[in-house]
Amino acid sequence: MAEDKYKSKRFDIYGPEKVDKGVLEVFDYEYVGKPIEIVIATDEFTSVCPWSGLPDFADLTIRYVPDKKCIELKSLKYYLHSYRNVGIFYEHVVNKILEDLVEVCKPLSMVVEAEFAIRGGLKTTVKAEYRKG
Repeated sequence: MAEDKYKSKRFDIYGPEKVDKGVLEVFDYEYVGKPIEIVIATDEFTSVCPWSGLPDFADLTIRYVPDKKCIELKSLKYYLHSYRNVGIFYEHVVNKILEDLVEVCKPLSMVVEAEFAIRGGLKTTVKAEYRKG
């Protein structure tokens, strides 16, 4: 039987502490009291499996109703890109993104949903929600 030459193969991965939430910026929402829904979607989100280091690709959608602050999009793109070599489970990705974005913009509500590419024949969609209470 052939030796499994991939058994010990790993890629360099970082922990969630490498996610750069400090890059996130906000700007004032000038219509406080007039609720709107902002929907931001990307098909470029990538993190990595914390066990193998192999990439996980997802369509990521962020929906939120701002209170006083909106998320600046360029900073959001850099923030999301900082997940590129971070080893994190699907279920933790959406919660980490939700926590970081809620902390920076303090919305009335927010939903973060990630639809991950099929792996091992399984398609996984994970959603986390926040409502100001």
